[in-house]
Amino acid sequence: MLALRSSGHVLPNSAINQERMEWLATAIRTYKGQASVVQVQGFDDLQAEQLKRLFVEARSRDYQKLMHETKRLLALPPARRPSGRLNRIRRRFLELMDIDFFENPLRTRLEKLLAQADESETSKSSRDKKRKSREYLNRVWMTRPRPGIDRVSSAWLIRRFIDPKARFVFGAEPNVHPDAIPFDMFCAEGFGHRGEDCTFETLYKQFAIRDGKVKRIAQIIHDADLGDEKFGRIEGQGLDRVLNGWAKQDLPDDELLRRGEELIEGLYESMI
Repeated sequence: MLALRSSGHVLPNSAINQERMEWLATAIRTYKGQASVVQVQGFDDLQAEQLKRLFVEARSRDYQKLMHETKRLLALPPARRPSGRLNRIRRRFLELMDIDFFENPLRTRLEKLLAQADESETSKSSRDKKRKSREYLNRVWMTRPRPGIDRVSSAWLIRRFIDPKARFVFGAEPNVHPDAIPFDMFCAEGFGHRGEDCTFETLYKQFAIRDGKVKRIAQIIHDADLGDEKFGRIEGQGLDRVLNGWAKQDLPDDELLRRGEELIEGLYESMI
């Protein structure tokens, strides 16, 4: 929208702007107000090319201001960039694009700057994830005895996607194995149920595992473990019964875990 020198504002006569004005007028009338949508054919003191130039100049000022802010942000090391600043710039850029009716040439330059910012943010995020992931390699992981479906599937997830050389121990108190990483235990440390998520979901999200089959398994384990039918996945009921049956055979904890991991691996491989 462009403010005229005398009074009022003007928009280019396009289909999308016409629709916006019609919706706005309808909303005003709904609340008992009066509104008319007017199409102006021209101004005797402003030619079409002059109006277009004014629109381009207005957006140029907006883009230049945003480019300056983006360059200042890029000049900072990624770790020192204020949280949320890039997202705020991107939101403002989208707002400008919406009113950039004549494709200002500065738009492309700003897009390239934002792409540079995205690349540096992605690189930082990848480095952080790799550094964090290294902290969980070749570790001992601890969970409660008599592992059920959430614990055996979590152990499978840990060994398959997080720590291939993971070793597992069992106990009720984490301080018995102070160097071990607790999971699905009744303590604040380690990984367990968080909010509405079971332990498997917590691990899946915390380590940002991008695998469609794992996502489906997370839904299956959630419904089987919590029984809230959140995802409507009934496959886990059979798996849970098998695990409970093995538990009744007085199998050792490590054997229960081994069999459970094989069960989940079979489920994973069966998925298309």
